[in-house]
Amino acid sequence: MPKNNAMHPPQDLPERGFYYHYKHDPAGPLNNYAYEVLGTGCATEMDWRDPDAYMVIYRPLYGESPAYQAGKLWFLRPASMFMGDVPANGDAPPVPRFHKICNPEIIAELAAAKERMYGKGNGGGVVS
Repeated sequence: MPKNNAMHPPQDLPERGFYYHYKHDPAGPLNNYAYEVLGTGCATEMDWRDPDAYMVIYRPLYGESPAYQAGKLWFLRPASMFMGDVPANGDAPPVPRFHKICNPEIIAELAAAKERMYGKGNGGGVVS
């Protein structure tokens, strides 16, 4: 940990809200590969100057997720990876690993799915 306890989070951190993973299939269920970002945190045992010390805290909104099935666990992913790109198929340019959902109708449906999966008063919820 740095001697001067100053934290230097990356500039590019996700906002709280709902996101789709790049594996989301628009022809499939609305909530497939959908997630709620609850916030960001810092790994306390890492040097806070290291960008990988900053983690995105998020949870799945689909029941087939291994984290959900293992007891409604949350995911942690380094912010740089969450905000980064992944290779696309073939010669296409890379695509964002996650993208924020802004459509109010989809947000409303995902909020309802979240309540069904995690119950009311489930960690503060997300207001968009």
